[in-house]
Amino acid sequence: MATAETTAGECAPAWRGGFGRLWSAAVLSSFGDALRTAALPLLAVSLTDDPLLIASVTACGYLPWLLFGLLGGAVADRVDQRRAMWAVDVVRGLLVACFALAVGGGHGSIALLLALAFALTALQTLFDNAATALLPSLVPTEALGSANARLLTGQRLAGGLLGAPVVAVLLTTSAAAPFAVDAVTFLLAAALVASLRSTGPERAPKATGGTLRREIAEGLRALARDRLLRGLCAATALCNIGMGALVATLVVLVTDRLDAGTAGYAAVITAYTVGSLAGGVAHRRLVARTGYGLAVLLAGTVQTGALVVMGAVRSLPVLAAALAVFGFLGMVWNASTTTLMQRRSPAGMLGRISAAHRALGVAGAPLGALLGGAAAAAWGAHTPALLAAAFFVLSVAALIPGLRPDAPAVGPDDRPTADQLTP
Repeated sequence: MATAETTAGECAPAWRGGFGRLWSAAVLSSFGDALRTAALPLLAVSLTDDPLLIASVTACGYLPWLLFGLLGGAVADRVDQRRAMWAVDVVRGLLVACFALAVGGGHGSIALLLALAFALTALQTLFDNAATALLPSLVPTEALGSANARLLTGQRLAGGLLGAPVVAVLLTTSAAAPFAVDAVTFLLAAALVASLRSTGPERAPKATGGTLRREIAEGLRALARDRLLRGLCAATALCNIGMGALVATLVVLVTDRLDAGTAGYAAVITAYTVGSLAGGVAHRRLVARTGYGLAVLLAGTVQTGALVVMGAVRSLPVLAAALAVFGFLGMVWNASTTTLMQRRSPAGMLGRISAAHRALGVAGAPLGALLGGAAAAAWGAHTPALLAAAFFVLSVAALIPGLRPDAPAVGPDDRPTADQLTP
C-alpha cells in the first residue's frame, strides 16, 4: 500500500506533448524573470539614490503575495488553469514591453518601476498557483516527482546560470534591452501554454452562494485538517524564515568574516547553483530508494548540518562545499514537498493549498532577513547561519507527525480534478 512516504512506482514524464511544452514555457519565463530581476535594482540605482525607494522595488516583489496570494489560489481552482496561465503571460508580456519602450524613450521613473514590480507579482499569484494545479493533469501520478524535479532544475539552470551573464551583455546595449527580452519570453511562454488542447470534461458546477472568500476558507480548513499538508505548510514557513536569515547576510559572511571579496561571494553562489542542479538530476533515483517523506526528512536534517558548518567554520572552500550540499538537498526538498502536496490535496483544492504554502513562505523570507540582520549585528556575521539551522530543526520537527506510517494512503483518485489536457 502506498502511503504519503512512498513513491508508488516513480517514473519519468514523457517530454513529448503537454509536459514538454509546460517545461519549455517555465524555463523561458524563468530566464526572462532572471533578466528582469537583475536589471530592476540596477535601473532603480540609476534613477534615485534613496535607499528606501531602492529597497521598495524588492518589497514590491513580496507584498502582492501577502495581499493576493490566497485569492490567486482560489481563482486558480475556479478557472481553466491553462487559459489563466497563457492569459496572464500575455498581459505580463505587454506590461513589460510597454515598460521597455518607456525606459528606451527616457521616460523611466521610480514610480513606474514600482508599479511594474507590483503588477507583475500580483499576476504571478494566479499564474504560479494555476501551474501547480495544472501539472497533475499533464503527467501520470507516478511521474509527478520527476516532473517537479525537472521543472525546478530547468528553472534554476535558466535563471541561475544563464540569466546573470546574459543580462550583463544586454545592459551594454541599453537599459531597456533586458526588459524587451523579458517581454518576448512572456509571450513565447504564453504561446506554448495556449497550444495545449483541453479535452477533459467540464468542471462540476459550484454550489449556490459560493464566494471566493468561502472557497478560500474551505481550502484553509482542508489544509488544517490534513496532518501531512499541515506539516508541510508549517515546515515551509519555518524553512523560509531560516532561508531569509541566510540569504540576507551571506554576502556579509563571505566578504567580512572570511574576507573573500566579491569573487568569493560569486564562487559560493555558483556552488549553491551547481549543487541545486545536481539535486534535480538525482531526485528521481533518491526518492525511488527512500520515498518522498523520508527524502524530505533526510534533506532537512542534512541541510541543518550544512548550516551549522557554515556558521562554525572559517574557510571559503568549506563554505562553498556546504552550500553545494545545501543546494543539492534544497532541490530534493522542494521537488518532494511539491509532489506530496499535489498528491495529497483534496480534489479541486490544490490551487488554494499551494497558495497557502507560497503566502507563508513569502511572509517568512523578509521576517528571516530582519532576524538575520539583527543577529549578525549583535553577535557576528556567522550567527545567521546558526539561526537558520535552528529554524530548520523546527521545520523537520513539524514534518514528523504528518509522515508517520499510520498516515492514510494517497491513491490516484485523490488527485485534484484539473481539466485533462493533451497536446
